[in-house]
Amino acid sequence: MDRDAVVEAVVALVGVGTLAAAIVGIGLTYGGDGLSADGGTALVGAIAFFLVFMSAIGVGLSRRY
Repeated sequence: MDRDAVVEAVVALVGVGTLAAAIVGIGLTYGGDGLSADGGTALVGAIAFFLVFMSAIGVGLSRRY
């Protein structure tokens, strides 16, 4: 594996790990018998942030060359 592939893999793993941690945190904070309305909003926000964050990272990595 070359250096660029390793960097892309690490960035992807960190991004997915961050999303997983956010989902678990939201579930622990807003959970209980089910996810509350505020928890649903937080979950949608976390997913939207993940999409924007990973898109920005992808653009940044693609412009390195």
